[in-house]
Amino acid sequence: MLIVQTKIMKNFTNMFKMYNKFTRLYSTFPKHFPEFNFDYLCNENNFEHIKNNIEMRKGVGDIAKVCQLYNDLLNKSIDSTRDKLTNDLNEEAKKIPNETHPDVRKYGTEPKIVKFINEAPTYTDKTYKPFEFSQITRKLHILRTDNLGNFTGHRSYFLIDSLAELEEALLKYSIGNLVKKGFSLVSVPDILPKYLIESCGMIVAGDRPQIYSLDEFHHGPELCLSGTAEMSLAGLLINTTHKAETLPLKMAAVSRCYRAEASSTSEEKGIYRVHQFTKVEMFGVCSPNDSDALLEEFRQIEEESFTELGLHMRVLDMPPYELGAPAYRKYDIEAWMPGRNMFGEISSCSNCTDFQARRLHIKYIPRNQSASEFAHTLNGTACAVPRMLIALLETHQKPNGTILIPEVLRKYMNDETYIKRRKAVPDLKTVKLV
Repeated sequence: MLIVQTKIMKNFTNMFKMYNKFTRLYSTFPKHFPEFNFDYLCNENNFEHIKNNIEMRKGVGDIAKVCQLYNDLLNKSIDSTRDKLTNDLNEEAKKIPNETHPDVRKYGTEPKIVKFINEAPTYTDKTYKPFEFSQITRKLHILRTDNLGNFTGHRSYFLIDSLAELEEALLKYSIGNLVKKGFSLVSVPDILPKYLIESCGMIVAGDRPQIYSLDEFHHGPELCLSGTAEMSLAGLLINTTHKAETLPLKMAAVSRCYRAEASSTSEEKGIYRVHQFTKVEMFGVCSPNDSDALLEEFRQIEEESFTELGLHMRVLDMPPYELGAPAYRKYDIEAWMPGRNMFGEISSCSNCTDFQARRLHIKYIPRNQSASEFAHTLNGTACAVPRMLIALLETHQKPNGTILIPEVLRKYMNDETYIKRRKAVPDLKTVKLV
């Protein structure tokens, strides 16, 4: 056990070393960060619109309180309470969600189905009932989720042999597609300042935080495990100003993602919702006039990539209630999972307009101008491994117990055509740690 603990601490040490490389960059936060558009937020003509937008988007945020604090600050002389008012104003303004695309405001609480892609799998034997992912992997001996609670915690898993190879194949396939489309590949840290994660729109406090804090391991700036590479990529561009002719910036990263997920539904059992997984992320920066088009480009990249994997999918334009705080518009792609008899989300892409850019000071200089303006940021999931594995195995299972490997992945799997049953996985209770 001591050896295991030593290995864990070494991993954390390496992660902190990577964090330290970014310390100088992140230490450049302005004192009163971020820069909100109070001329818009506190204009009485916009009050009802903003209030309605908050109500549509889970009701988080109090525009009346923001306006009150703003007016108090304007009327306050410079004294000992001014800094507190400024901090209170910024804290309340952080809670106000992004604007919502006019079309999306009309959807109510239900998403709009944009399209269906590919046909659902059919079987010659009409009596064949597709197996669920956990059943398939148990028969093939390529996944382990039991007996892990003693040292890796709930919602943990081991991918074994061909399933681990399939994970690597998906990563190489996804990255290869993005590099061909002009994305720059970036290797990112997994430990980030709490402030950066908050600025990107994830919840880090309260009853249901979305991420893990590392305060107990580290004394100093508040640090957290990254929930997605989007945060690191956004942090890489903090306090930067770009020439219009250099935009759009398109970056991609492979990273481990850490989520404090909580779910007890049977549909989300197994590796559908886990605490740690690997993901390929897209991130973009562009001018405000180009962000709608770049979102469509991100969506098309996802659709093309998943289409070649032979998945039956539906594309959803998500309603305000499902956008989260940063997104102006968000598309989800759901794959049909025959064993579960349901569509499950495998990907999303979002246009965050200037929500993150204002918090991180990401700007650009329009052509023929000297003054800078806030850029728009976007993100999209090129491949989230666990759910992609579920969709692939349930879609391509054969009655003889094998799994057909999509043709585009075979070159990454020794040109194998099928995943077949392997020898039984050793019982973890009998494995001796040396």
